[in-house]
Amino acid sequence: MSKLKSFLFSDTTGWRRLALNLVWFFAFAIPIGIVLLFVGLSFTDLPSVTELENPKNNEASPVLASDGSVLGRYFVENRVMVDFKDLGPHLEAALVSTEDERYYDHSGIDWQSLPRVVIKTAILGQESSGGGSTISQQLAKLLFTKQVSANLMERGFQKLKEWIIAVRLERKYTKEEIIAMYLNRYDFINGAQGIRAAAENYFDGKRPDELTVEQAAMLIGMLKNASFYNPLQYPERVTQRRNQVLVQMVRNNRISRTEYDSLSALPLGISFTRQQHDDGLAPYFRMVLAKEAKQILSQEPYLKSDGQPYDIYRDGLTFYTTIDPEMQRIAEEQARVHMQALQKEFFRHWKNLDPWTYTNPGSETEVRVERRRESLENAVRQSDRYQAYRGSILIPVIDRISERMEFRFSRNDREIQRMVEEEENPGVITEAVRTNMISEDFAAKHRQVMNLEEWSDLKAAWEKLQSTVRSEFDKETNMRVFTYDNDRMQTDTLMTPLDSIRYHKMILQIGSISVEPSTGFVRTWIGGSNFKWFKFDHVTTKRQVGSTFKPFVYAASIDLRGITPCLRVLDQPVTIGPGDGNFHLQKEWTPRNSNGGYSYQDFTLYQGLKNSVNSISAYLMKELASTEPVRNMVANMGIPKEQIPDAPSIALGSVDLTVQQLTGAYTTFGNNGVFIRPVFLTRIEDRTGRVIYEYLPEEQPAISPQANYVMVNMLSRASVGNLGGVKGPVGGKTGTTNDQTDGWYMGITPELIVGTWVGGDDRWIRFRSLALGAGSNMAKPFFRRFVSAAQDNETIAWDTQKDWIKPAGEVGIEMNCDAYNGGNDDLFEDGQLLPDDPFGNSPDF
Repeated sequence: MSKLKSFLFSDTTGWRRLALNLVWFFAFAIPIGIVLLFVGLSFTDLPSVTELENPKNNEASPVLASDGSVLGRYFVENRVMVDFKDLGPHLEAALVSTEDERYYDHSGIDWQSLPRVVIKTAILGQESSGGGSTISQQLAKLLFTKQVSANLMERGFQKLKEWIIAVRLERKYTKEEIIAMYLNRYDFINGAQGIRAAAENYFDGKRPDELTVEQAAMLIGMLKNASFYNPLQYPERVTQRRNQVLVQMVRNNRISRTEYDSLSALPLGISFTRQQHDDGLAPYFRMVLAKEAKQILSQEPYLKSDGQPYDIYRDGLTFYTTIDPEMQRIAEEQARVHMQALQKEFFRHWKNLDPWTYTNPGSETEVRVERRRESLENAVRQSDRYQAYRGSILIPVIDRISERMEFRFSRNDREIQRMVEEEENPGVITEAVRTNMISEDFAAKHRQVMNLEEWSDLKAAWEKLQSTVRSEFDKETNMRVFTYDNDRMQTDTLMTPLDSIRYHKMILQIGSISVEPSTGFVRTWIGGSNFKWFKFDHVTTKRQVGSTFKPFVYAASIDLRGITPCLRVLDQPVTIGPGDGNFHLQKEWTPRNSNGGYSYQDFTLYQGLKNSVNSISAYLMKELASTEPVRNMVANMGIPKEQIPDAPSIALGSVDLTVQQLTGAYTTFGNNGVFIRPVFLTRIEDRTGRVIYEYLPEEQPAISPQANYVMVNMLSRASVGNLGGVKGPVGGKTGTTNDQTDGWYMGITPELIVGTWVGGDDRWIRFRSLALGAGSNMAKPFFRRFVSAAQDNETIAWDTQKDWIKPAGEVGIEMNCDAYNGGNDDLFEDGQLLPDDPFGNSPDF
């Protein structure tokens, strides 16, 4: 012991030797330990070289047009990648000045700021503190590392991983590429994933290179913590953060002090619009395609190897479609031109009148005013503004009642309204049960709620909500609405919320599709007037088809009975009654023409079809003695038989079909009587190029070639007028339904079949006169504009010399009316041409 004490307290040489050994130990041990630590970490879950070169993201699925160009993409996030050159100068300056001043001087790790990052991030856990983490490290965290717990050691290991990944990123990418990747990856919230979406959403559609200095500074300021610096919720806080970024830009000589003084005084200038994935051509088509693709990929033959369905938004699929991009562009342009002119006429037509209260005493099919007002009330309740008031006033009471009753009783406000009406007028709930509006069980729940103590609170909240809505929806406020008057198709104006709803309800819509008859390939798809504002697709929506159905009745008569289109029929009342044929009617059916009367003159079938004479269509149906010949024929033309009513009134168009179905059926006329099912999706591939799905053509004979040739001839004669500019063979049929609710035109050429519907989403949004509301004015002009423009476009190479297919040998059906009966198939007996579509295209029951 005495020797040890002597060594420790008196022998200074021993102390020096021990200290020296410790120095040498740490000199070697620490670097070796760090190296071993980094080597050890490199064998953990760090990304491989391949992953660094191809950072794993939710892969978008491109939709390809017929020429291989990209129509659009399906993806989870509203993220559009932007190259560095498209960022503009201000974003880079603000980013580097604020987040990583020595960015261009290091290789992923800023050693000068290392002590600060260790203290703030690794020890204190301030993930958004900035300053220490380089841009490359922040990108590494976004791409490859995960958030960890509050454990100090775990945070330290994560930071070490970020350093390693950052260095690797710096080796694989240029400084500019890393900046672009970082800004593209960052989520700026409020539906703005990536810098392009952020610029568009927060600054009224701007692109990144269009941002001003202060706008770029605001977005860069959000990188610290987008939720904390949310410009929609905390504008004052965001303004302060923006100005901090501007200070950093002054400090780094990116802007002058004078510029700072002026820029820091500016308001944020937020003009927020939540961007949707509707950029590019054919947005309605892509919406429908997504539904079709999901349905296909949910079936067993097309599932993934693990038995799960593919995700079109994440799995990097490729969709090959038949859409012709140049035709689609022309169709969209011409649809806008036509609808803009029609809308202008429509607003002029309804000036000082109200479609929700207007009544026509002569109409038997007009929608009741009460129903119209109820529809408007429902539209108010579906609005974002109403839902905001509902959330703050009504939902808290509903939640309290739901917790007590252990069920959420109110799916919509109609239920609460019904209970309030029941208290004021007992028997309302009983009547709702009697008319099958609600079930007995649901009615019992209504009564349970009305017996609660909270019922008075709910009723008071309901009355407050209705009072608030009546007041607030009648106050003028600044808002953005749809318009045709500029390229962005929107404008800012002063309007009451109620008037805004009515205004948008009065915008006429269009649904149009074109199909190549020889292949069934869908070439264009117009689903509405503007996808951003009206996301309801009208190509796949059923509407009454009017006189566009009449050619099927004529075709069945000519094909099955062999009659000539020169046959003359007297325009007089035609009655089909009980016991007649196989119609199985319970009472007589005697349709009228649209003018309510009859001319009592003879018309050839040519004239009858051209002028939509209802009595002649009824005559042909009666001669067929059953609806079956017509229903069977259209079933062979792709329309399910069960969708065609077993009633003679189908001869006048009392059938609800989609534009897609009706156009598909008409392609039979353009393909020698053979129906080919329309197709718009030909193939789906996975991310490796493996074919998952490929379509198989479906075709079947529907009309004999001879009868089909006669029908093409009749449709060509029926289309005479208002088709100036269209070259080559052309035919078609207009259609107009009761009260001018729907306007149709089915146009046919050897190259393309074009079906078009125009109307309002609500049946009372219509023209009040046949001259304006007929298909010849509503839909036919679009066909003329689109086809003539497409024919004039050299890149489309439309063959205007191509003619209808004529069957070999004799047709066997007389088409020369002079030879048949010496008559003139286009004239009245007095020599006057019938105007286009004067006789109703309206089904009359």
